[in-house]
Amino acid sequence: MAQAQSKFKTRLAAVTAQIHNRPLNSALDEWLNANLGTDTPTYRELKQSCEEGVAQGWLCKYEGGGLRYGRIFKPSEDLHGFSIDVVDMQNVAGPHHVHPQGEIDLIMPIEGDAKFDGRPAGWLVCPPGSAHRPTVTQGRALVLYLLPKGEIEFTQ
Repeated sequence: MAQAQSKFKTRLAAVTAQIHNRPLNSALDEWLNANLGTDTPTYRELKQSCEEGVAQGWLCKYEGGGLRYGRIFKPSEDLHGFSIDVVDMQNVAGPHHVHPQGEIDLIMPIEGDAKFDGRPAGWLVCPPGSAHRPTVTQGRALVLYLLPKGEIEFTQ
């Protein structure tokens, strides 16, 4: 399990190294989907790591409100200041929250034609100050959250 977590963190660090100095906006959303999108080895490897982590029990080890979730890595230098959370959602809306520094989501459908906030598989960048009630429809998805400095404010 420790080896799987280490490999996962290394894969994530390779992503955060490419994005940590970029503003969280629509240009980053487009860049991520063009360069690290669903047809790339990076996407496939991250999805595989998440699926394995859930199956092995070290990802999404908490449950509440119809969600399985967990913060796997706190913000750190090797992740360029991002924290990493993974949530397992199936046809459910999560708790409303604000992203003070923004949020980067990797949407990984597992069952059906799952969409996260209306978006299919791939990346979604939420700018600083944005807010939402994260929602998965049309199936089940794993959603990986990269939060700058780990900042998130739950409102409900």
